[in-house]
Amino acid sequence: MILFLTFVAITLAITVWASRQTKTAADYYAGGRSFSGVQNGLAIGGDYMSAASFLGIAGIIALSGYDGFLYSIGFLVAWLVALLLVAELMRNSGKFTMADVLAFRMSPRPVRTAAGVSTIVVSIFYLLAQMVGAGALVGLLLGITGEAGKAWTIVGVGALMIVYVVFGGMKGTTWVQIVKAVLLMGGAALVTVLVLGKFGFNLSALLGQAAATSGPETDPESFLIPGLKYGTEEQGLAGKIDLISLGLALVLGTAGLPHILIRFYTVPTAREARKSVLWGIAIIGVFYLLTLVLGFGAAALVGKEDITAGDAAGNTAAPMLAQRIGEEIFGTVGGTILLALIGAVAFATILAVVAGLTLASSSSFSHDLYAHVFKRGQVTERQEVVVARVSALIIGAIAIGLGILAQGQNVAFLVSLAFAVAASGNLPAILYSLFWKRFNTAGAVSAIYGGLLSALLLVIFSPVVSGTKTALLPDADFAWFPLSNPGIISIPLGFLCGWIGTVLSKEYNAAKYAEIEVRSLTGVGAEKATRH
Repeated sequence: MILFLTFVAITLAITVWASRQTKTAADYYAGGRSFSGVQNGLAIGGDYMSAASFLGIAGIIALSGYDGFLYSIGFLVAWLVALLLVAELMRNSGKFTMADVLAFRMSPRPVRTAAGVSTIVVSIFYLLAQMVGAGALVGLLLGITGEAGKAWTIVGVGALMIVYVVFGGMKGTTWVQIVKAVLLMGGAALVTVLVLGKFGFNLSALLGQAAATSGPETDPESFLIPGLKYGTEEQGLAGKIDLISLGLALVLGTAGLPHILIRFYTVPTAREARKSVLWGIAIIGVFYLLTLVLGFGAAALVGKEDITAGDAAGNTAAPMLAQRIGEEIFGTVGGTILLALIGAVAFATILAVVAGLTLASSSSFSHDLYAHVFKRGQVTERQEVVVARVSALIIGAIAIGLGILAQGQNVAFLVSLAFAVAASGNLPAILYSLFWKRFNTAGAVSAIYGGLLSALLLVIFSPVVSGTKTALLPDADFAWFPLSNPGIISIPLGFLCGWIGTVLSKEYNAAKYAEIEVRSLTGVGAEKATRH
């Protein structure tokens, strides 16, 4: 509790300091564009290394072995897409949100409406995962086992995150993420070294023990090869297709995530945007290597039975591993201290990520929907920031409610759904807008709504929502879509809808495309855009 309260006090102090520095809309939305590439790279790492990465991936590897490892690979490879296709171009072309890029060469109101709706939906999906992780984590640390206790935990985390966003804006959120990234890397590295030391730094011995302890009794070695979670005999072909669908969503989703895209606007130049992504990739790459040891370490030292007893979805595997390895090396007190340390770091992770997500969605509502759609641009910066703060309260409340409903789901899996929705709705519109000369308003609106609605409908009628014991509604059964992740259907549909909408419309502005092409590739004109 002391470690928790210390961290909360430090981050609240950062938020109070940032609130005094936040005077304009640019300060609130983009931190005054004052962060260096290294600082923003740390913040990107802090934003991306969420509860899904730390708690969810470690848990899914501990329970599913090799198949859980695919989440680490997917999340990491996704950054190459973000670096090569969108980071620098988005920084050069936009102002505060994804919709700024789309609206530049198209009819602004329908495009901003679609982009705003999509941003809020994706952010709420992602927030859902963080809330579930918070409930599981604090429940473990405080010995709370009942659903009511975990629900109150989720309410508490939601209230804290709303405070960060409402008062600190982007500047406060970024500094919280930088602090959290350093703490998370340090904590994960410490547990990794202790686990490897336990096995004489022999990775083969660690994997062998993991298979023996947590693998199926009939065939322990299957824990280390594909097919334990996806592609089982029971699932048949649908399981293999589900795996491909998951991979598509993970690899393509990052480049469409609103809270990642807005990070590119916090740096002063395109060069710093590139540098920040490179730093982000380095930090994230090392971290995902550490999650492998954490996941297989939990499988080897804690065991599948104890992990699922603590949390059926495996979300508490990493903290339980910290406690177990601490007890074996330093005794009971050492185990308790290490558990508290890792728990505080994981809690910091959740707070930082939910703050970034809430900021992205509230910024989109105030800047895109309120200022440019409802008020047609006739709004002051002060009014815009006030609306952003009010919308952060509302979005936070929605996330808290859904988080309470989704207890029992693995958080890495829940985040993969957010990636699928982002890749289906946002990514087609962004890529077409940056690279297709003929693209127009009808195409952008069709791409966003087509991808977004198809992904949502397929999730609603999938085993995620009904038909299984771990579904959101376990007592209902209307799951006619067999796949858990909709990406393999909804992502191509998003691109197809964008193409159809474009070719059916005669609208075309060659001059605007030429201008955004020059701006996105060179940065010329971007400074003027950010001032107006």
